Amino acid sequence: MTATSNAFADRVATFFDEYFRLDPVSASSIGDHRFDDRWPDMTDAGRAERLAFAERWIAELRGLDVSVLSGDELADRDVLLLELDAARFREEELGEDRWDPLNWVYLMGGGFFPLLAREFAPLATRLSSATGRMERLPALLDAARSQIVGHGDRPVSRFHAETALKQLPGIEELVGEAVTAGESATDDAARADPEVAALLPRLHAAAETARAALSSFGDHLRDTVIPAAQGEGRLGPDLFAAKLRHTLRIDLTPDEVLERAEREYAAVRSEMIRLARQSWTVWKPDRPLPTAASAGSEAAAETETVRAVLDAIAAQHQKPEDLLDFCRAELGRIEAFCRERNVLGMADEPLQIMWTPVFLRAFGGAMLDSPGPLDKAEKAFFCVTPIPEDWTPEQVESYLREDNDRMLRLLTIHEAVPGHYLQGVHANRCPSLPRTILWSGVFAEGWAVYVTQVMMDLGYGADDKGLMLNHWKFYLRACTNAIIDVKIHAGSMTEDEAVQLMVEGGFQEEAEARNKWNRARLSSTQLSTYFIGSVAFWDIEVEARRRAAAASRDPRGASAVPTQRVVGGLGETPGFVYRDHLESVMSHGSPPMPILRRLLFD
Repeated sequence: MTATSNAFADRVATFFDEYFRLDPVSASSIGDHRFDDRWPDMTDAGRAERLAFAERWIAELRGLDVSVLSGDELADRDVLLLELDAARFREEELGEDRWDPLNWVYLMGGGFFPLLAREFAPLATRLSSATGRMERLPALLDAARSQIVGHGDRPVSRFHAETALKQLPGIEELVGEAVTAGESATDDAARADPEVAALLPRLHAAAETARAALSSFGDHLRDTVIPAAQGEGRLGPDLFAAKLRHTLRIDLTPDEVLERAEREYAAVRSEMIRLARQSWTVWKPDRPLPTAASAGSEAAAETETVRAVLDAIAAQHQKPEDLLDFCRAELGRIEAFCRERNVLGMADEPLQIMWTPVFLRAFGGAMLDSPGPLDKAEKAFFCVTPIPEDWTPEQVESYLREDNDRMLRLLTIHEAVPGHYLQGVHANRCPSLPRTILWSGVFAEGWAVYVTQVMMDLGYGADDKGLMLNHWKFYLRACTNAIIDVKIHAGSMTEDEAVQLMVEGGFQEEAEARNKWNRARLSSTQLSTYFIGSVAFWDIEVEARRRAAAASRDPRGASAVPTQRVVGGLGETPGFVYRDHLESVMSHGSPPMPILRRLLFD
């Protein structure tokens, strides 16, 4: 390493040392545990300190002589600049912590969950840190009271506040888990952990302090915040466009995202119509194929055909209590396929399939929580959200029909292998701190959507007549996610319009569509990352194939890589090896897609 490289690496280390001190919860999730007993300063003074940090580092990074930086160093410098610019936007313009109370629930959950779920240190050390955060919780919630008053002309969102109140018991549950862990470690006198035993009185007192603070904060949300909340959480076209730019870190406007998503939506629906007609006699042997005459129009016949086949597929689903076991068994089948076909290397890092923690259930569905890059060999969690206990039998059946056996197979690819879990393992092995710590959601979500299609192209589940149609439905969901994201936050899409698009256009079950409507209002720009990231990965693969064909001197030239009718389906390309390509893509951490493209091709 050159002197210049040493100097740059030293500055990056200094940057993260300060970054972690200012954001102890992020530090915990990443694996720097020096500040595990603290919360970030969420007062006006803390915001001013974070903004000063951003301004100072933006000036320094922009002032570097880029001519002496390597390609990797230049990528890291650009990742840092993009993150700092986004952080400044979040603090100054977006201000979600001032109008979205749910942000505070996520902050608290993120502060406690990794200390309890991951065994990066002895239990006594982790419980001591959790105790410190419990003791400091009243101060954090005092800051929340002072901040949740709206931002500029943006009032507090009533829906976000009501959802925060519903999710708040999940934080108390985490506090209870800490106490239970401490008591369990000391309930056998002969085998008791003496350090935990010494901590236990302080832990009990801190838990009572935390519970009282949470109860008081819940009262504040219920009695003060919600009655006065006038907002609904839509960003509006200008703020959404600005946030989209910082989320995607790709030069796309909301209109461009919408145009591309709607074009892909039409192409995928056409493919689903073709497949449903081909497989009609398999799923509906006793019923004639719908026609324009029988359905009233050609469009109605097409929709009826796809819906009828999907309804037959959806009837094959698990019982609510069997969802986790099904995913565990499917994971084994997927890993065996990847080894047999040499798709890409498997990982030994532990993966636990579990129910979603309560504080995260507002997002519904399934999710993957990876350990931070500094927490070596720690568990990743593939979380499946259980069905709410207060749902009617009709809602339960609708939910299970949406997450039917085929959809669970696809979800396991998406969330686990070779999706989020495996990509997270590879990302954490990258030596670049900026590209592992400041990971891109567009990369992560796009990868999971993209690589699911790759698995279909390589023949996974080729003997399952319903899997491919369900796969296209799954991908169509990524398209509709982007459409409703833009139309809700940059437009005026209503609940009925969104549900109609998802149910009639996207063939989703109504329970799933209603949940997604809520999620789209609770979040913004995140739902666009799946589609845009996937498209970016396909653009990269097409370029890689073209370069491979050129290097092999194939006489067909660029025509060796066919034009895609819909994503995927590119077949064989001379010189292109999927495992080499996929592992090369994953070797650079999780950078923004333009930076990944630069690292791969420049």
